[in-house]
Amino acid sequence: MVKLDITRLPGIVQELGPDMAAVFSRIYSWYVEPGRLVFPDAMKEWVREKYGDIETQQIVRVTNNLTGESTLFNSIRARRPVLTPHAEEVLDVRTLAEKGPFANPLEETPADTFGRIDGDHWITASNIAKYDFLHAIIIARDTNPYVTAEPQVADLISVAIRWCQDAHRADPRAIYPFLIWNFLWRAGASIVHNHAQILLTHRPYTAPARIERVREEYRRRYGTGYYEDLFRAHTAIGLGLIYKNARVMAHLTPKKEHEVVIITESPHDLAPALAKVLECYRNIGVQSYNAAVYMPPLEEQGHYVAWLVDRGDLRSRTSDIGGMELYAGTPVVSSDPFRLMEHLAAVMLP
Repeated sequence: MVKLDITRLPGIVQELGPDMAAVFSRIYSWYVEPGRLVFPDAMKEWVREKYGDIETQQIVRVTNNLTGESTLFNSIRARRPVLTPHAEEVLDVRTLAEKGPFANPLEETPADTFGRIDGDHWITASNIAKYDFLHAIIIARDTNPYVTAEPQVADLISVAIRWCQDAHRADPRAIYPFLIWNFLWRAGASIVHNHAQILLTHRPYTAPARIERVREEYRRRYGTGYYEDLFRAHTAIGLGLIYKNARVMAHLTPKKEHEVVIITESPHDLAPALAKVLECYRNIGVQSYNAAVYMPPLEEQGHYVAWLVDRGDLRSRTSDIGGMELYAGTPVVSSDPFRLMEHLAAVMLP
């Protein structure tokens, strides 16, 4: 059996039935092109030892025609030499989490004017340096920074929703929630102790608003749901699965390595799948991640969509974000979504 990988995408799509191929192709376009280079004689031995035969590299670019998301894949980049500190220089994450203001939030963090939300595993504090006018921190009670248990994840989501309800009562204009979870410093967290952030605003943020416009236009044009067809497209090529009531995808246009998308129609269905993705991340050695949850406006029905992405080795002195991500709008990724789906299936499917 031929092992699937992203370089085989054109052939995989070609083997789909006509109807599914049409759905896939109206969402995605792609190209596979060779990247060629010539090494001076002095480099050839080192290159072969480090990389193998890479004079010709297969570059894959996948673009979501509707959202404009676009990703370049090249597995060779995973083998780049990266300067990192020695293992003994790596900080003890758990020891650091036991220190600082989040270890004693009731005495060392501010509260919102409408109080705190107190969950079984998490408690809120008002963010001392706010992103937006309604912005809280959701602080883990446990000093172990690594969270993969479903009850902890479920309580995080519950605390976030309860905070939004209280924030809305304090300011009825604010109806658009946004949950983010920056895990450790590679993902932008300034404090090691595990925490997420919840915001509520009267104007939706740019990325979720763009997807809502795409969904509306897609339904008008094709008469079906964008999220539904997005999941069908991923499943058709082996990059989607259902876990309990959640649709899970190894995303075909990831922002960086190992991006996973989870789609549910209830916040209660989000936690089991999200916990399993975090378990998968631990299994494959993900040390730091960003997660975000798009939610419908308060008191409206809609989708709850979680996005998770690997942010790399905690020891690395290089950034995983560069000019391509910031200004071309096209990330360069070394991980293959087909390998990611193998790991997701291992923890989610019996």
